[in-house]
Amino acid sequence: MRWARLSGGWFVAVAALLSSGIARAAPDLDPYPKAAAAYVVFVNGVELWAHAPDRALAPASLTKLMTARILVADWQPEAIVHVSATAAAATGSRLGLRVGDRLRFADAFDALLVGSANDACLALAEHAAGTVERFVARMNEEAETLGLRATHFRNPCGLDAPGHVSTAHDLHRLAMRAMESPEIARAVARPSVEVRTLDGRVLRKASGNLLLGRVPGALGVKTGFTRRAGKCLAALVRRGRDEVAVVLLNAPDRWWAASILVDDAFAALDEARR
Repeated sequence: MRWARLSGGWFVAVAALLSSGIARAAPDLDPYPKAAAAYVVFVNGVELWAHAPDRALAPASLTKLMTARILVADWQPEAIVHVSATAAAATGSRLGLRVGDRLRFADAFDALLVGSANDACLALAEHAAGTVERFVARMNEEAETLGLRATHFRNPCGLDAPGHVSTAHDLHRLAMRAMESPEIARAVARPSVEVRTLDGRVLRKASGNLLLGRVPGALGVKTGFTRRAGKCLAALVRRGRDEVAVVLLNAPDRWWAASILVDDAFAALDEARR
């Protein structure tokens, strides 16, 4: 799916927004209403464009940004994570862990964020809280602390479940807070992960974020897909001293949409400064 590039009229609107000091764009600044079921675009912390940003939708594996925040709060990179039958039976994206596997916490963490591995996700949740249910309770407590009022989690991995929802606005806030953590920022920028279990098995998985290495300045953050959520993406791109952040939920072509939104946001910012 393709869209025309941003018109001169939008450059004028963005220039007025940036020069006025207004904290957000007007609700009708939605140049790409078909890009996703919901999206937001921020430039240097200023919301420029949005479509249905407060609509509650399934967030898929963007959920794992909250999982990672809980894990870094008690960072223990050399701890040994044991893989239970529950974790080994995880569906969807997997690293390939087996019952009884043991691996370093830091390696499982990288598999969680780089490879979006659901088996590593469940193993980490059980390691950190004893049970997946107790870990999810921590996630919802943190969501409340962060002011993510439309967000509720039912599992740590982003699997489809009734009531497991968030919004583009909430996920943007979550992604930006997650990127404040050096451990998370490091992991989400990696193009791939290689994990060696304590028994010597070597497991590899590539990042699902196709912006990395292709879009100049791409730093991460997280991709996701489920049948209910569709294709989702939270992305952060830095060029010079400027940053563009994008969240797309249920985007028919997230890579094309994200690339255009990022490029047009930087172009609009350049135009506004002339």
